[in-house]
Amino acid sequence: MFKIYNTLSNQIEVFKPLEENKVKMYVCGPTVYDHAHLGHARCYITWDTLYRYLKFKGYDVVYCRNVTDVDDKILKKSDTEGVEPSVITDRYYKSFINSMNSLNVLKPDVEPRATKTLGEMIAMVKKLEADGFAYCVDGDVYFRVEKYAKYGELSSQPIKDLLNGARVEANEKKESPLDFALWKKDEKFGYKSPWGVGRPGWHIECSAMSKKHLGNTIDIHAGGADLAFPHHENERAQSECANGCQFSKYWMHNGFVTINKEKMSKSLNNFLTIDDVLKIYDTNAIRLFILTNHYRMPVEFNDVALSGASSGAKRLINSIAGIEIGNEYDADAIKAFEEAMDEDLNTSKALAILFGLAEKIRKGENKQINANTLSYLGSVLGFDFSLSQKEVSADELKAIVELLYEEFGIDKSIENVIEEIIKIRKEARDNKDWAKSDEIRDKLLAHKIQLKDTKEGTTWQII
Repeated sequence: MFKIYNTLSNQIEVFKPLEENKVKMYVCGPTVYDHAHLGHARCYITWDTLYRYLKFKGYDVVYCRNVTDVDDKILKKSDTEGVEPSVITDRYYKSFINSMNSLNVLKPDVEPRATKTLGEMIAMVKKLEADGFAYCVDGDVYFRVEKYAKYGELSSQPIKDLLNGARVEANEKKESPLDFALWKKDEKFGYKSPWGVGRPGWHIECSAMSKKHLGNTIDIHAGGADLAFPHHENERAQSECANGCQFSKYWMHNGFVTINKEKMSKSLNNFLTIDDVLKIYDTNAIRLFILTNHYRMPVEFNDVALSGASSGAKRLINSIAGIEIGNEYDADAIKAFEEAMDEDLNTSKALAILFGLAEKIRKGENKQINANTLSYLGSVLGFDFSLSQKEVSADELKAIVELLYEEFGIDKSIENVIEEIIKIRKEARDNKDWAKSDEIRDKLLAHKIQLKDTKEGTTWQII
């Protein structure tokens, strides 16, 4: 039985779709005002894996992932650059798609744009206003949070607690500090509406796009943990009040990617773009780095972890290199893989099955069937085994060596800096200074240089 953690109930539940063998799945997509970063990679690789696994399980899946192309950040950037908002959104949508393709993330079945769903948004806001769940003040329309008794359930924050912690801004037009915008007055960048020229609030966009393409009630709504409140809480409230029924049966959230224990984000200016990371590591390495950790847990970014993932991905690829893949599989391995993934997408356990198959192939055990099985299960996790490991050019190697000169304070007159560092490490090992030895090994690994200790000495390779 496939079990997943439902944020709404705060527990693991057996997954039972609304319709037998059919799954309607919505994932909050990008706001296209900048390049996607490693945090986005974590999010969309996670839900790509869920999408692939649901199909592996035999479900007929309709996966909808929206594009937010009307937003304050987009308008701010268009103002700064002196161009139309569409120039910004088109540029960064193309960048996002290129990044997703590079990560081997499957295209969703439906990818609606907010600007193409304005009529549905206006209709939903009108319905909420007519039923007393919304009110207009000087061209702005707000949702009455306290009229929705279940508000706060998704994020486990009772309305009373939220009210106690709320701050009322000066000249506030809202009836309650918890009320949120459904429609915003905007005479410069807005659209015609019953309340004057304006544009939709962020939350109503997803509700309208989900309703249009998947219906009033869906099976799974997913996204990053940072969206649980207020975005998903507000989506749930307005959708259930407008439609008069449950919005989503299951809510799933992936953990953050962190740097120095802080969430990777553009606001903190501590993010790495996907394109930046792909200059050093290929898609298989990034996917392995992400899937080694459970999707609900935070992932700490560091070069050592990514270098290790790169080596692991290389090991998987090398294990089936030169073997023509067929369609006869090891049923026991597939069963073990499915049991792992059925435990709330336990990709770490599932990866152990893949590495076990790779080890059997290396030992020459039933190579053909194990290679077939590894390739098949690897594709379920989204690995692209047609890729070879990234070759390091002479210029890239030179850049690495330049970094090592600085890192280890070595005189640049030394021709083979890596060999010199290996000598320093050997001295540490001879002196039983294992901490220093490990530190040197890890520093080299962070620069994509892997050491291998043998009876004949230590060798190195670029990974």
